[in-house]
Amino acid sequence: MITYTYELELELTSVISGYTNKGRINYRLVSGIPSCYYPPPPGPYTYGPPMAVAPINMVRRVVEYALTEIPREKISLGIPNYGYDWPLPYERGTTVARTISNLEAVRLAIDHGAEIQFDELAMSPYFRYWQYGIEHEVWFEDVRSYKAKFDLIKEFGLTGAGYWQLMQFFRNNWLLLDDMFLIDRI
Repeated sequence: MITYTYELELELTSVISGYTNKGRINYRLVSGIPSCYYPPPPGPYTYGPPMAVAPINMVRRVVEYALTEIPREKISLGIPNYGYDWPLPYERGTTVARTISNLEAVRLAIDHGAEIQFDELAMSPYFRYWQYGIEHEVWFEDVRSYKAKFDLIKEFGLTGAGYWQLMQFFRNNWLLLDDMFLIDRI
């Protein structure tokens, strides 16, 4: 008889702005299945309103809830490696944000002379700029926002991080990651 072993990773949306999957997905049941769970960034999506990609206050809520249902040794934090550029004014069901890299966000700010702000509650950078008579709002990740997420991994004793949009190179992230953690390369 031949036995096959598979590693299974699940992506489950958790507590997002008061919304929860509880009742739709039985976390306790599936917690016995995956070898690793990456809570997705609990922020906006292409059609959502302008806001931080993964506001740390909401990420914390996702992690706290996940820990009530899934053993911490099976949880790695989902880390976004991208930003969003929304045309304003935002109109629900109509406005579509453009996904951009973190480097593209910085280039946009420089090109348009926009000052990058930092939201202390969300622990995320953002700025506004004008192009062709349309105002835009951009939220993205930088070293400060990554550090807040990495600190959360350490605080809750999670197994590590899994990245969303890994192919968008952002060197500062990797330097910080290497500085804060012992990296197992597999």
